[in-house]
Parts: sequence; C-alpha cells; structure tokens
Amino acid sequence: MGVIPTQRETVYRPGGASARPGGLPARTRATLAGGSHAPGAARDLVHAALTEWSGLGLPGGEHLAGRLAEDAVLVVSELVTNAVVHAGTDIDLVCRLCLAEDDEPEAYAVVVEVSDHHPSRAPRDGTPEPPHDTPEYGRGLQLVATLAEAWGVTYRRGTKTVWARLGPVAENTANAGQAYGDDAPMTAYTARAEAAPTADTGTARPDAAPTTSTRTDIAPDAAGTSAPARLPASTPHARDWLGRGALSFLAEASDLLAGQLDEDLVAALTGQLLVPRLADWCAVWLEDELSARGWGDGTGGPGPRLARVCHGGEHHIEELRRTLEKDPPHPSHPPDAAGSGPTPFPWPAEALGPGGCALAYRLVAGGRPLGTLVIGRAGLLRFPDEVTGLVEDLGRRVALAIGAARQYARQVTISAVLQRGLLPGAVAEIPGLRSALVYEPREQGGPSGDFYDLFPAGHGRWCFAVGDVQGKGPEAAVVIGLARPWLRLLAREGYGVPDVLDRLNQLLLDDATEAADAAARAFVGPAGPADGPQTRFLSLLYGELVPFDGGVRCTLASAGHPLPLLLGPDGTVTTAAHPQTLLGVVEDATYTSETLELRPGDTLLCVTDGVTERRSGPRQFDDGDGLAVALAGCAGLDADLIAERVRDLVHAFGDDPPEDDLALLVLQTE
Repeated sequence: MGVIPTQRETVYRPGGASARPGGLPARTRATLAGGSHAPGAARDLVHAALTEWSGLGLPGGEHLAGRLAEDAVLVVSELVTNAVVHAGTDIDLVCRLCLAEDDEPEAYAVVVEVSDHHPSRAPRDGTPEPPHDTPEYGRGLQLVATLAEAWGVTYRRGTKTVWARLGPVAENTANAGQAYGDDAPMTAYTARAEAAPTADTGTARPDAAPTTSTRTDIAPDAAGTSAPARLPASTPHARDWLGRGALSFLAEASDLLAGQLDEDLVAALTGQLLVPRLADWCAVWLEDELSARGWGDGTGGPGPRLARVCHGGEHHIEELRRTLEKDPPHPSHPPDAAGSGPTPFPWPAEALGPGGCALAYRLVAGGRPLGTLVIGRAGLLRFPDEVTGLVEDLGRRVALAIGAARQYARQVTISAVLQRGLLPGAVAEIPGLRSALVYEPREQGGPSGDFYDLFPAGHGRWCFAVGDVQGKGPEAAVVIGLARPWLRLLAREGYGVPDVLDRLNQLLLDDATEAADAAARAFVGPAGPADGPQTRFLSLLYGELVPFDGGVRCTLASAGHPLPLLLGPDGTVTTAAHPQTLLGVVEDATYTSETLELRPGDTLLCVTDGVTERRSGPRQFDDGDGLAVALAGCAGLDADLIAERVRDLVHAFGDDPPEDDLALLVLQTE
C-alpha cells in the first residue's frame, strides 16, 4: 500500500480568515533553473500571462494589465529570488486566476505559487543572520505580506511552496512628503496586510503597525534600468519599506547584474546604478581570501583591490581614486560584525574638499566577504534612512552577482584544465590514410560531452574513437577522463573491437557512475534525499585500422552512436555499421563488430549527434538522410574539404548557433 505524504499548510491573512481558492482554466506554469536568471524569467512569464488574460473579455479583466499585474510581477520576483538564494534547486512556478471575494463578484484575483525542493529551509523574514551571512533575499516576504490579500506556505514531502493571492487594487493620489529636501509627488497605496507575519510561526507580530507603500515617478538611466526620480518620504512607516518605484529599480538592477560573468563589469555597473541617483560618488573594492589574509597587520596579502571609482563629475575620478587608494577599507575588520549594515567612512576631503557624508557597506554572499562598497554625497551630515536601506538591498544583489561571476571564472578555469586533459595532443598519422577533424564544443573553454581519439595500438594497428557522454560539464568530463585511457589501454593490450566495448561497458557500470556522481557533488553540492546514483551512459563509435597493400582494413562497431557513412569515389553513400546498445546501460550487453576494406578514394565519415540532430525549427539535419545527401555532394573532395563542407552545411542549416557540441572525423584512403 502506498504512503500518503502528510501536508502542513499555514495561511497568513489579516483577520485569520482562510483563503478560498476559486477555479478558472486560465493558468500558466513553468520550471525554472535555480540560477540568477530565474527571477527575470519569472517576471517575464507572469507579465506575459496577465497581458494575455486581460484580453480574454473576462468581467473586470481590465485590471489584469494594470496595477494588479505590477503587484504580481513584484511578488513573483521576490518569491523566486528567495527560492534561488535559500534553496538552490529547480523552481516550479504557477500563475493562475481565481474568483475574487464575494463582494467583488465581477473581478478576478491572481494566485502565484513558487515551489522549491529544499523544504528543510524555511522562508526568510529578515531576522538577523550570523556573522558574514547577510540576508540576501531583499525585501522578500515583507513585500508579499504587504501586496497580497492572503499568502501562505505549503509543505509536502520533498517540496515547499510559497503562494500569494492578489486581488484588484484601488488607487489614490497623495503627497507623501519630501526626500532630499524636494517635494516629491507620489501615489500612496494603503497596504492590504495590517501586520507583518513571521515566516517561522505564521503569526502576525503584535508590534507591527499598519504600513503604507509608496510609488515614485520612474526615470530611465544610463545603465538600462528604471530608477526613482525622487526618493520616498522618511516617515515612521516608510523607513523599512520603500515604494514600488524603488522595488522595480531593485528588480531590474538584479536582472542587469545577474547577466554579468565578470566581477569588474559588475563593479562598473554598480557605479552606474548608484551615481548620481543615490550618491555623488561610489567606490567598489574587491577582495578574496588571499588578498585579505594578514592584510593590515603587515603579515600577509596585498589587501583589497579598488576595482571601480565612479563620480558624477568625470574630472574628479582620477584624484578621487588616488585618495581612496591611500586608505582602503580593512577586509579583516568588516564595518559591521554581521556584515549587513553601513558604517561611516572617512570623507575624501583631499580630492573633493570638506563637507560630505560617506558610508561603507560590506559585500557578503554565501557567508564569504567579497569586498566593500562605499558611497558618498557632498553637503550631507547623514544619508536618509531610505537611501541607506535601498543601497543595502542593492549591495546584497551586487555581492550575489560578484559571487556568481567568481564561481563562473573558477569553473571556466577548471573546465579549461579538464578539457586539455580530455583530448589527444595530436592525432596519429596512419600510412595510406588521411584524416581531418572538426571539434566544436558548444561552450568554448568548457568541458564538452563529445570526444575523439586516433592513436597507434601497436603491431601495425591504429584505433579511432568518436564518442558522446550523457550530459555536459564536469560530470561528463570525468566519464571521458576514464573512458579514453581505458580505450587506449585495452587496445594496446591486444583486445579486439567487440572485447574492448564489452569491457568498457562493464567499467562504466562499475566505476564511471560513482566518479561522475562525486564530481557532481563537488560542483553542485550534495544530492537531495530523493537523488541516487545516476547512470552515465556513453555512445561510442570505435574502430581498428590495419593498412595493407591496396587499402586499409577497418573493423568497427557503433554502441548507440550515429552510424558512420562510407562515401565511394563514384559518390555512392552507404552505412558502415549496425546500431547496438549504449555503453553503461545494460550490464550483460554483448557487442559485435563489422569489417570492411577501404580502397583508394573511399571516405569514412564519423560524427556525433550534434551533427545529425542539428535543428531548424521542427526539422533535424539528418531528416530524410540529410547527412548522406550532404556527404554525396562531397565526392571528389579531399578529407579536409569534406570536413569543412559538412561543418558549414550543419551551421547553415539553422538560423541560431548549434545547441550541442559538434565533432566529426573524416578518414580517407589515399
């Protein structure tokens, strides 16, 4: 008998009433990779869905493309960001319509549901973190509590879902007061949640007061984001809650930063986002464990690196840089023990003259200090709380982007080292045979799932291999790193083609899976409770070449791999093997081989599925024997030209770049 998983659901709603989901067929769902691009993808998906639904002619449907849509986009952005930072798994997103409350029979509410697969971590509510473990989720569930008429958390075995229900919004115009000394006309909205809930208990905090959120005018900036032209008023209820304009600015800034894979570019974009909108100038110092170790006490590293200085007046930048380089922040003594709050920073009077305020923010992500962000503004005794809070939120996103860029740089370096070890330094020269090769990993510099080899096996024999491992990245690299040396060893020990495949199949079943899983854990993290060892299968075309007077004898076998094609001097094309089972799938699989004689002018073409499965819309390159047709058109060409012609035809087949690795080997008798 099956076990029914238990569920625990807590509903957060003013007054304690329960949420009543309605039913409508309009819904959209998606699964997002748990990375830095997920929040932007979620925003785009929800915005597109609500825009489409607003045109369905539903009663009250015009609200779906207005303020309700803005609220839904902001809520889903924060929920997905929360899931990315604190779960790290793939994310399931659902957006659907339901009937609004009874007193609004001709209106619809929007329900968004964000699920992750790390339920042991509770959603965060902004409580203080341990040292160097800054809360990196922005405004998170406080935003959800303010914008949603009901929200909750559902726990199931292996899944945690945070959902929010948003109803139609009433709008009023008010003057919210002053910011930075100027009158700032704003639109004020009364929050729907009168008490901010806590994530741990699901109850309202008794000391929470009714809140008001504000919306500023929006002005585009040079960095491509929207930003508040005026800052919200400094009122008791607005100090911890900036307006919709600031939230939109943070969301769009997150998108801008998330796409960057270079930490210096992240620092440059940070300056564009802050200056002159929130500060006259800013500086970004970057550090790592080596640079920070022992710095400041004369025993170790060189200290932080001043990666970027930005000022509203270009003529101030060089002098400001020289001044700041004389007295950088001390990474070994962070401004705040928790790494989350701003602290005063010495005003650079030598470069900018007297009279101004500067603040330093530690950039911390994943418990690791990454650097320091400093902002300054002339003519101020202190920054308004609204500005310090907004910069603090932006600083968390900057830290996440720097951390992601460093992780990418580390992986690129490791991948380049792995790639150099996965492929032969040079292909062997075989008497009476010319060879040509095309090898194009989809991710330049990264370990590919495709590999090739052409090597001497002794006693007048040469062997070749073209293979494709399931997956990409380090896991695939580990399998290739095991399979290629095994092939060479077995061939040089004198094993024939079928015996080599038999033994390689068993070795993959025994050793490669364990090694690849270890690599996955090292790069991605521990497997989830539902994850077990994953089979790492391999498709392989393997053959043995023995030159003789008048040609080359070729014995070969295909294990789940695209079949090789034989081109004759007269342009005829035939297949040169028969399909067999993938390696690493069936334990007792037995492989067989075929032998053919390559006569002068014969050409053998071996490819991976990046060639045969190259897509153009619904069509693939090898549909209707497309590869054979392409090869037939190469009659009379030498090996290098054939390889180049096939490669060009594959690239020209689709408008977009290939989505898979490409590898092809041409062997031609002289």
